[in-house]
Amino acid sequence: MGFVRTAFFTDLIDLLLPERCAGCGREPVLLCDACGRPLRASARPARPAPAGLPPPWTVAAYEGPLRAILAAYKERGRTALAVPLGEALATAVRAALTPGPDPPVVVWVPSGRRAVRRRGHDPLQGVAGVAVRRLRAGGTPLTMLDALRQRGGVADQAGLTAVQRAANLRGAVEARAGVAGRRVVLVDDVVTTGASLAEAARALRAAGADVTAAATIAATPRRRPW
Repeated sequence: MGFVRTAFFTDLIDLLLPERCAGCGREPVLLCDACGRPLRASARPARPAPAGLPPPWTVAAYEGPLRAILAAYKERGRTALAVPLGEALATAVRAALTPGPDPPVVVWVPSGRRAVRRRGHDPLQGVAGVAVRRLRAGGTPLTMLDALRQRGGVADQAGLTAVQRAANLRGAVEARAGVAGRRVVLVDDVVTTGASLAEAARALRAAGADVTAAATIAATPRRRPW
């Protein structure tokens, strides 16, 4: 009962008081300049590359305020954060694009149905939508394609080793109809071991898609410098 009462008053305070920076919680803005700065960086390849994929391009390190920003967007309903996060993803997608005969489609790694119901939205779909709109406005003729879905039965990836992550996700994603012959840029929010991207790429290729590139907002820092 105490937990319920505490959660109620926390939500009430969030409703009545002006929103604070999602990264540091200090300034009365959606995202202060200091916390938003990593999202405005240039793109770079995240290494090592997931199995079967070129190195995904990424913008920020998944540490410090960015962890809080993504949690606020995904779990606390701060959906306006889709704009700065999507602009960062657009930077990574632009860097990842490769020449080809046809414009590629952007496909996002899907959230599980249970997580979507709990959150009330698919966070990565919202971010990818912002990224594609920004790139199209700049003259890059991209489209989005809702091409993947989770089959279910995937455990929480937190705390798992690279081998355990790969085993947990093996066969967990399947592609919908309509991707055969399409060039795909695969996007995710964070790359850690690359298991999610690798499994999504496997499903797309099994359905006949050509996964030409990958992009993320952030990458988990490695223990040694990149």
